[in-house]
Amino acid sequence: MNAELLVAFIAFAFVTSVTPGPNNMMLLASGVNFGMRRSLPHMLGISIGFMILVIAVGLGLGQLFAQVPMLYNVLRYAGAAYLLYLAWKIANAVAPEGQETSAKPFSFLQAAAFQWINPKAWVMAIGAITTYTPHENFTLNVVLIAALFALVNCPSVGLWTVAGRLLRNWLSNPRVLRGFNISMALLLAASLYPIFADLKGIL
Repeated sequence: MNAELLVAFIAFAFVTSVTPGPNNMMLLASGVNFGMRRSLPHMLGISIGFMILVIAVGLGLGQLFAQVPMLYNVLRYAGAAYLLYLAWKIANAVAPEGQETSAKPFSFLQAAAFQWINPKAWVMAIGAITTYTPHENFTLNVVLIAALFALVNCPSVGLWTVAGRLLRNWLSNPRVLRGFNISMALLLAASLYPIFADLKGIL
């Protein structure tokens, strides 16, 4: 990969990682409700899970979906259903301090597995492979692209966790926190608009 393509890819990785999406909405809420330290496994799970997804797409999974579009649609709608469930969980979350609650932040494995049903992650992975991966030494470049994406992704999504942690004191009032969590849940559900628009077109 030449220097010009590398700079362009890093910019792509940063912009797509730091802009709002399901991962970042959940990390913002996690930073508020659980703090930075307890949200670290969630952050790392996103980056490592996404790296594995990029490698899988580069090594042929994307071609499989191109040949059997139904598999991709099933994955998208299953992911949408799960995201709506997560939105409901966020809307009903409470701060752990001073209150009895069974709520827990995402684990590393949960966050890594979530990337496989995250619509934005698929768009990012396919874009990275089709646009920024040179055909010469393709397999090596796929691994390089995936590793670079993970390195850029982790601090980028971490900004949302930090933002959530900084908002935590302001949201110490249970009523304010409740309103924040409902807002985050609605934004998470709103991120599914492209999927619902496609479904409306099919129906």
